[in-house]
Order: sequence, then C-alpha cells, then structure tokens
Amino acid sequence: MTKNNKHLLAATLLLGSLAGCADFSGITAQSTLRSATDVGLASAATNPAPAVDAQWWRAFGDDTLDQLVAQALQANPSLKLAQTRIAAAQAASQLSDAARQPQLNAQLNLTQQLYTANGAIPAPLAGTERGSGTAQLAGSWELDFFGKNRAALQAALGNERAAQADAQAARVLLAAQVAQSYFAWVGLTEQRNVANRTLAQREQTLQLVQDRVKAGLDTPLDLRQAQGALPDARLQLETLDEQIALTRNALAALIGTPNQPLALVPKALSAIKPIALGHQLDTNLLGQRADVAAARWRVQAAEKSVDSARAQFYPNINLTAFAGFSSIGFDKLFKSGSEQWGVGPALSLPLFDSGRLRANLGSKTADRDAAVESYNSAVINAVHDAADQLASRQAISRQQAEQAQAAQAAQETYAAAQQRFRSGLLNAQQVLSAETAVLAQRRQATELATRALQNQVALARALGGGFSPSADLPN
Repeated sequence: MTKNNKHLLAATLLLGSLAGCADFSGITAQSTLRSATDVGLASAATNPAPAVDAQWWRAFGDDTLDQLVAQALQANPSLKLAQTRIAAAQAASQLSDAARQPQLNAQLNLTQQLYTANGAIPAPLAGTERGSGTAQLAGSWELDFFGKNRAALQAALGNERAAQADAQAARVLLAAQVAQSYFAWVGLTEQRNVANRTLAQREQTLQLVQDRVKAGLDTPLDLRQAQGALPDARLQLETLDEQIALTRNALAALIGTPNQPLALVPKALSAIKPIALGHQLDTNLLGQRADVAAARWRVQAAEKSVDSARAQFYPNINLTAFAGFSSIGFDKLFKSGSEQWGVGPALSLPLFDSGRLRANLGSKTADRDAAVESYNSAVINAVHDAADQLASRQAISRQQAEQAQAAQAAQETYAAAQQRFRSGLLNAQQVLSAETAVLAQRRQATELATRALQNQVALARALGGGFSPSADLPN
C-alpha cells in the first residue's frame, strides 16, 4: 500500500470513528397512522377495480350534463392550478435526482495582474504585470453511502405523487360540483312548473270566489282570503326565479364562463337515469379516495425527509477531479508543461454546528407527525363522508316510498272530486281544493327526486369518483 493510500485510509477510518459523535438521540416521531380497521372498515379484496367509473356522470344519460362537465374539466382554473403544482413537484424530483449524479463543470479564467513587489511573491514576478490563465474541467460525485440524497429523492417523488393525487381529487370535486349544481337547476325548473300551476289554480279559485260573492254564496272574508293567496304564490315564483338564476351563475363560473348566459336547456327529472353505486364500505375506500392517497404520499415524503435529515449527521464523501491547463502568461496556456490534473476524495463530518442539524431533524420529524395527523384526519373524513351519503341514500329511498303512497292517495282523492263534480255533487272550488294536495305532493316528489340525484353525485364522489392511483401507495 502506498503512503498516500495509507493516509487516505487513515482519514476515512478517523471520520468513521467520529461518526459516533453525531447525536440525534431523543428526536423521535410521536404520531401513528390510523389503519382501516381503526375506523371500522371491513376487509376487502386486494387491488380491486375502482368502485366508480372515472366518467361516472355519463351514466345519468344526460347530454347536457356531459357537456357541462367536459367544459368545466377543460377550462376551470382550479384544475390548471393543480397541474402547475404537479409541474413544480416534478421539477423538485428532477433536482433531487440530479444531486445523486456526477457533476462536470468547465472553467476558463483569464486575469491581467500587477504582482506586488513588497509581498510574498518572489522574483521575477514581483513588481511585474503579467497575464495568467486557467482552462480546465472539474468534476465531482457525492458518494451517498448513508442515503441522504437517495432519501431526498424519495421524498420529492412522494410529493410529486401527492400533487398528482391532488389534481385527481380536484377533478373529482369539480365534476361533482357541476353535477350537483346542474341537478339543482333541473329540480328548481320542475319546482317552477309546479309553482306556475299553483298560481293558475289560485287565480281560478279567486275567480270562483268572486262569482260566489256576487251570487251571495260567499262572504267578503272568503274573498279576502282568496286574494291573499295570490301574493304568496307569486312570492314562490320570484324565490324560485332567484334560485334558478344563482344556480345558473354557479354553473357558468364552474365551466369558466361567469356572467354569460348558459345556452342550454336542462332535461326533465324523469329523463335522468339513476346510476348504480356500491352500498358497503370496506378497506378499498382508502385507496380509492384521491385526497386520502395524497395525504398518504405526503406521509411517505415526510418520512423520507426525516431519513435525509438524519443522514446529514454522518460523513459526507465526495470524489473530486480536475484536468486542464494553467500558466502565467496567456501565450503559454496551452503549451507543453501547462498541464495540470488532480483526483481524490473529499471527506467532511460536522462535529459542532450549534445544534443546526438537531434542529433540522426535529423540524422534519414534526413535519412527519403533522403529515400523519393530516392523513388520519383525511381517513376519518373520508369514512364519515361515505357513511353519511350511504345513510342519506337509504333515508331518501324510504322517504320516496312513503311520499309515493301519499301522492297516490292525493291523486285518487282529486280524481274522485273530479268525478263528483261531473256528477254535480261538488262545486269547482272543492275540486281545486283537492288539486292543492296533488300539487303539494308534486313539489315534495320533485324535492326528493332532486335530493336523490344529488345524493348519487355525492356518493360517487365519496367513493372516490373513479380515482385509481398511478403507483402503489406506500404501506
């Protein structure tokens, strides 16, 4: 073994022994991840297909809705913002990866200099003006023995995957918002049709009461009551018109065309088909929710950042090399004898840094705990959200069954009143009164049908909205 190699080995062993001086004791993570069983999810098959189709809104069979969602996904700024975050995360991953690779730089220095005659520079340079130059290639490669750069790369990749999941979550949320607003528009339009018929019925009632007052069959009090019912009917129409306008404005904003009229006509409620969705919550839910997946990737990224911070306590070893030319006098720069080169390792180990490394590790560990608690919160919210939507679906179904019976009874009563009117046993006012119950049931049926559609949208979103992770989630 040569003398230089012995010196190198001795230096390496010395730095290795000093590694024991690095102290990160007492800095440990405190938070733990919630498992699926912790939140009451049943076991399920591994890696199933998504519970919801990626374009679930098409299953409603409504071309108008399809057009609105397509416009929103193309033009909404929130999705474009999510894409920029993906680009930033990808750039950060490329930067971390570059730190693991060899680096090569070219250098050219040309200097005209007056050398001091009263300094340490000897003759013949002292007191003369000379040119000097250096032209060389310099390279370095950090040997990542303790995984600092490797962990930093994994952290950056975790953040990149989290950004991709965030973009998918934004897409699912946007499609759901469009569908919810559209079905609200459909329902309000149907409600307005019922309100129009209610106003017409009350106008007919007023005319009948006016005729009966003239004939001495009703009192002025009856007339006043009939007149008072008209403003209430008109108020309902005005209220519905305002809600329709606000809903249309919300839709226009979602598709990126605010303050512009929608040149679309909503379908009738009866023309919209229900979609088939799951009815059981299991462990697959956590992998099918983009927001949960994003939170899990951020935990992984935070854990790798902790690993990278801990690795900074250990020796840093670089291989460096240079080769080129150096001379005093520009005319000699590339001549024989101006060559120079060098190669060797560079080793460093922090021994005293006033607690900087411990503070950095403590910060990264706290970030990791925060990421874990954010994940736990996302898991709880996801299960709560899905459970709520399933409970609402069951409740709405029961309410619709009861309402259908009430509507049938009101319709049968109205039909009987019409029959008795034709037989001369009831007057027209009594028939109109019987129709009031039918109109009330129509309003109730419309509200429940609208709620049922909006619940299906909310359930599709709660079950993941068709999200499928591009990479396996970390365990």
